[in-house]
Amino acid sequence: MSKIARRKFIQLSAAAATGCFVQAGREVRADDLPHLSPDDPMAAAMKYTHDASSVDPATRNNPAAEQNCANCALIQGNDGDEWRPCQIFPGKAVAANGWCSVWAPKA
Repeated sequence: MSKIARRKFIQLSAAAATGCFVQAGREVRADDLPHLSPDDPMAAAMKYTHDASSVDPATRNNPAAEQNCANCALIQGNDGDEWRPCQIFPGKAVAANGWCSVWAPKA
């Protein structure tokens, strides 16, 4: 059994709960969504940035060789798209090269 920090558990639980409110039957397209701004209050709380390479790896919760939105389990949309929807930021598109503190590896 793996140990998950309480804070990380709460963040992932919030992401899962958010997914329950996504409107079924309509495909979300990133080009329909506004781009997430790092100044957005939720983005700031999650330490979101458009450029994952600008984040010090020592400050990350989950050590991994490369972390960005494109290889996060919470991102949606089509691989290869520059901007994609994310379960953490409903109604906004995140940069595929971005990063936030809720990053989780894809299974």
